Amino acid sequence: MAACKLLSGYRVLDMSQYIPGPYAARSLADLGAEVIKIEPPSGDPMRGFMCQQREGGVSPLYRHLNRGKTVASLNLKEVADRQKLARLLRGADVLLESYRPGVMARLGFDRDRLKALNPRLVHCALSGFGQSGPYCDRAGHDLTYCAAAGALSASGTAERPVMTFPPMADHAGAMQAVNMILAALLGRERSGRGVFLDISLTESILNWQYVGLLQPPDSGDTQREQLLLNGGAACYNIYATADRKFVALAALENKFWKAFCLRVEHPEWIARQDEPLPQKTLIAELISLFAGHTQQQWQAILAESDCCFEPIPERNESVNHPQFTARACLNGAAPGYPGWINEAPVETASDYVELSAEETPLWH
Repeated sequence: MAACKLLSGYRVLDMSQYIPGPYAARSLADLGAEVIKIEPPSGDPMRGFMCQQREGGVSPLYRHLNRGKTVASLNLKEVADRQKLARLLRGADVLLESYRPGVMARLGFDRDRLKALNPRLVHCALSGFGQSGPYCDRAGHDLTYCAAAGALSASGTAERPVMTFPPMADHAGAMQAVNMILAALLGRERSGRGVFLDISLTESILNWQYVGLLQPPDSGDTQREQLLLNGGAACYNIYATADRKFVALAALENKFWKAFCLRVEHPEWIARQDEPLPQKTLIAELISLFAGHTQQQWQAILAESDCCFEPIPERNESVNHPQFTARACLNGAAPGYPGWINEAPVETASDYVELSAEETPLWH
């Protein structure tokens, strides 16, 4: 395992809070960028978010999202601190911020000022609904962004949608930000000019809804448990076991479905894979089948069958999964960088470095 230096020499100013921006900036830090996180005097609300057990009063979620960063505090209502930010912007490659539209301008850093300070700056504005349109100033969080984008309409049971976990729009927006920032830096190598990126969390998750949006018009509005990939098919579904645990079957291809049917001694099911959706009768038969054994017994029964079957583990079981252990995917319970470079996992920082107001390396 070696430290990744693909983005070595690039400086990122992270002026975002909660999950989306910090996750995106953390991904850039994992790839070798120098990331400086600027917080208001009150700090990022994520410092005390959700987790009850906190080291030094700080949530482990905050530590995970900001590993590898240098964290400093600026009060941008003060002239001296705005001057410090201006100095940082002159030497930055990327500014990532998650203010509502118009806030940067009110703080004295509108687009013209940023261009004057640094014509090569890649400015990424990450917001709930984007910088324009009738919803641009509308308050929201992941759940409402997913709702507006239709991401909840096709997921869940026939009776009701379900809440996604972890927050899906937040992470989709973070991934979109990373993609566009890297593309902007690559384009800057040719043009020599910076660019302004306007990224909406809602649009980022909307972009993933093509499977449901492109269904035939006569497929109906309420699609939960109706389609091939959301619970309408017997071969692609979640089933409860005798010990009140769950397993996932994803035998989409005929060869996998056939292997499953033969192993459970139901060859008559092979020809029924393409029955019209939703396959309520066939699903009911598989529900009865899986209810006859425990999750561990099903693991043993299907261990040698190439049929796209996996048990659904509890959190502590996921942490100890042999595949994740073999690929060094986790540092304790914290996920590492999700990819290998040159046949080795990426070494990531374990924590962030916090500068006090008196420390001066950043400001000169």
